[in-house]
Amino acid sequence: MLIDIKEANKKAFDAIQAAQPIIKGIGTCLDTVPGMKQNLILHAGPPITWERMSGPLRGAVMGALIYEGFAKTPEEAEKVAASDKIEYSPWHEHDGVGPMAGVASASMPVWIVENKTNKKCTYCTLNEGLGKVLRFGAYSEEVITRLKWMEKTLGPVIKAAIPFMPEINLKNMVAQVLQMGDEAHNRNKAGTSLLIRELAPAVIKTDFSAEDKIKVLEFVNSNDHFFLNLSMPAAKAILQSAEWIEGSTLVTTMCRNGTDFGIRVAGLKEQWFTGPAQIVKGLLFPGFEETDCNPDIGDSAITETCGFGGFAMAAAPAIVKFV
Repeated sequence: MLIDIKEANKKAFDAIQAAQPIIKGIGTCLDTVPGMKQNLILHAGPPITWERMSGPLRGAVMGALIYEGFAKTPEEAEKVAASDKIEYSPWHEHDGVGPMAGVASASMPVWIVENKTNKKCTYCTLNEGLGKVLRFGAYSEEVITRLKWMEKTLGPVIKAAIPFMPEINLKNMVAQVLQMGDEAHNRNKAGTSLLIRELAPAVIKTDFSAEDKIKVLEFVNSNDHFFLNLSMPAAKAILQSAEWIEGSTLVTTMCRNGTDFGIRVAGLKEQWFTGPAQIVKGLLFPGFEETDCNPDIGDSAITETCGFGGFAMAAAPAIVKFV
């Protein structure tokens, strides 16, 4: 039987147009993400084994193993990571996305975003901020301490606050921030500002201590990238609505794991097409050269797959030099 590709692509495009992603809640990775297990590590990009992982991804995995108690030292974590005790799987095969290394483990809190049109959910961890962070491959005590605070305080406070918030349509919010200087990938100052306007009054209404509320609001306010971890699952939810449409050639996934670049196509949902990840030509800190760089990494290209991010760079002139 011949397939009408044009008609299939129209059906996929209509599904994307109809998608309405909203903030549904916060959950624990183990209890929320489909197929998650205690010994499973989720990562950005297409499937990869420990042996082929780049330095930043390996570092993030090691940090997650220390965080979860599988290891006490980096050396021990490296051995555990290379053993058959730990399994690895791409976020995209579990209805989610992860920025940079994208590593997520069982105890981490995750955003739950629901497409109101088809009732399907997508997931993403909460943003750690900048500096020494797990998503860049850091695993120092400072990183683990912050992750524990996010698990014990940040996640629970926001989870408790969400019922006090009005329904937030992330598709509409992304449309707003594109008119406010963001492209919703590398610049998220407007998105985070709009989010905190809704979040702050709701956090105050929760039963947590004043100290916890203050720390949560200060953390979100100081992290201009906080909204990225919502724009990404929003894009995933929008594109996910086009998956499994037979004959559609629409690209629903673009991602990198620091070694490989991978795409998936709507009509071939579970099939990966991969090639080498490329070195990004960008700004470097003093003393570093292109040879020091790792190939591209992260699921955040889901924003470009959805049509914003780099494809909306004209909306964010402030970061043209940065990217």
